[in-house]
Amino acid sequence: MPLQLHFGEADLLRCRFAISPLFETQAAIRTLARPENPGYHAPWLRRIRRAAAGLDLAPLLLLMPAQGHGSDLICPPPLGPSASFDEELAALRATPADTARQDIEMCLAGRTGARESAVGRRLLDDPAQAVRDLAALMEQAWQALVEPDWPRLRALLEADVAYHSRRLAELGFERLLGELSPRITWADSTLTIGGTHGDHLRVLDGQGLVLMPSVFTWPDIVGGQEEPWQPAVIYPARGIGGLWTEAADRTPDALAHLLGRARADVLCALDEPAGTTALAHRLGLAPSSVSAHLSTLRGAGLLVSRRYGHQVLYERTPLGIALATGA
Repeated sequence: MPLQLHFGEADLLRCRFAISPLFETQAAIRTLARPENPGYHAPWLRRIRRAAAGLDLAPLLLLMPAQGHGSDLICPPPLGPSASFDEELAALRATPADTARQDIEMCLAGRTGARESAVGRRLLDDPAQAVRDLAALMEQAWQALVEPDWPRLRALLEADVAYHSRRLAELGFERLLGELSPRITWADSTLTIGGTHGDHLRVLDGQGLVLMPSVFTWPDIVGGQEEPWQPAVIYPARGIGGLWTEAADRTPDALAHLLGRARADVLCALDEPAGTTALAHRLGLAPSSVSAHLSTLRGAGLLVSRRYGHQVLYERTPLGIALATGA
């Protein structure tokens, strides 16, 4: 079922990119809570396991259902393009009690036993205290899970914003959306995100839209935000395939013996999404040879591809990352 965001003329003038350390913190908690499909983040999960064991995340996880409304309270869209965690946390702490209670009720609605649980009752009985407690937990999670790696994460997110800002200038808004995710479409002044749970339409009514790259959302698109929060679309950042690994100086010999030198070189060169021509130039190979290698690697489940405009970009899958980096 789709999520639809309807734009007026003023909304197109008020679209902006932003980076949110607070959102990354709650997204990291979600990733930690669902380790059955670690994707690109297996090295991170192994490394932070001990620090995570000391956190009591139950109140936050109750507001992060796998389906249905996820809390806007704990990850509101940032007010500026690069707000600090402390600034975002201050905004969370300033949330009015009645707004917090409404958000909590939406999170717990339809989930068997959630409202009646001890944690659910505590959050609903005193929403002002709930805001203080949730803010304190988010701060603890930030310090344990995200802050040690924030310089690396921020660099990747800032690179994504710079890249897509340039692409916005080159392509326009409609074609940019297709590059962010194949699940996003644009027609009749309406942005549609397919594959979401529930059917929801929101008229932006002059608020505009925040576009936010995220390290931890892959492969999902997160969209919506209920009033009074500004609508946002959160999409997977470019280049997360090599986020937790250090680039090798050369293709490992063992991988070259397994795949063949040229094919292994192509796999290792994809530390961020790239097309056939760019890879051929980088590796000094004929585009036709690179194209054949890419098709073989994709067929083996080591790459995925997406069409962006007139070019096809290739990106390593978690299995491809494991082979290329030994992660």
